Amino acid sequence: MEQVYFDHAATTPPRPEVIEAMLPSLRERWGNPSSIHATGVRALEEVERARERVAALLGCLPDEIVFTGSGTEADNHALVGACAAAKPGKDHIVTSQIEHHAILHTAQILEARGVQVTYLGVDAAGMVDPDEVRKAITDRTVMVSIMHANNEIGTIQPIAEIARVCRERGVLFHTDAVQAVGHVPIDVHRRQIDLLSLSAHKLYGPKGVGALFVRKGVRIASFITGGGQELGRRASTENVPGIVGLGEAAKLAREETDSAAGHDRGLRDALIQGVLSRTPEVALTGHPTQRLPNNASFCVKGVEGESLLLNLDLVGFAVSSGSACTSGAMDPSHVLLALGLPPEIARGSLRVSVGRDNTRDQVEQFLEVFPSIVRRLRAMSPASVASEVTPGCQ
Repeated sequence: MEQVYFDHAATTPPRPEVIEAMLPSLRERWGNPSSIHATGVRALEEVERARERVAALLGCLPDEIVFTGSGTEADNHALVGACAAAKPGKDHIVTSQIEHHAILHTAQILEARGVQVTYLGVDAAGMVDPDEVRKAITDRTVMVSIMHANNEIGTIQPIAEIARVCRERGVLFHTDAVQAVGHVPIDVHRRQIDLLSLSAHKLYGPKGVGALFVRKGVRIASFITGGGQELGRRASTENVPGIVGLGEAAKLAREETDSAAGHDRGLRDALIQGVLSRTPEVALTGHPTQRLPNNASFCVKGVEGESLLLNLDLVGFAVSSGSACTSGAMDPSHVLLALGLPPEIARGSLRVSVGRDNTRDQVEQFLEVFPSIVRRLRAMSPASVASEVTPGCQ
């Protein structure tokens, strides 16, 4: 049985072009980019070409890109580095309750070090209100960090408005754009973003490499210390093949973001319409329109998300129950709880995220098996299915 991969929010398959671009850095251009001999210079050229491609995708200058080991590292660097470089008396950050744990856990560590953190709530669709951001900023605020798009429910935040508020108040604005880069157009300078995190494996690149955009003039301390790599902003010998792969993925994304989004959006909308019309007591989570083009997320009443995931896997569909980083956890998603959903509903979460190789036929195959799986699981469940779906689901 051939598996249909509907979990692109967890990771994407590296494109053949990306793999081919990486091979010379493994076979011939394997030198240390910090070495000044010809072998090192060839490797450095590969790194700088990739930096230019990532910068072109984001609309920034190449020397505003810091290569990292992951999107998580980029998030950690943004928060810890900005707080470490802040002026005396600046000891407050603002974020939201639905951030990825790469942000939330880092914020908690900073709290233990004396930094004050404000965790903003969201509405039932998972949207942050820019006015609430404005109210939360104080004279002690260093930065605001609000994710561009949520990894579980796909809601796209009003980033331009939030960034404008931050610029008016003179505080840094960081966005975790790991889910958004390569799927929606982003221009960091037009949107007045100061810091942005991304990850290669979310846009058909390799795992183990990411990047942090740091606007020129922004003060940020090094997160990893040692050598002088990345203009002294991130020590450690560069992962040249991974960086080259990220550069190629960024190049392809820049050329294809609009067409890819149109393809994904068509499949996503067919999934949403089909699931909601064919299966009772299932509700869409996240914003109905302001959402990632490839994300369809649901609450399935009377069913445990993990059981649904495993049963779909048995018939050939790879999907997710919420975030891939928390799969296997018994607690309901912090994102869904922040929407106001009760735990018993939040535990029935399902995320279906499509990609460039998926087809309408695959969507139809999913819609054919999904209702019967839900019926069977509900019949087996000791939980009552009598109550109505709560208003937290849209």
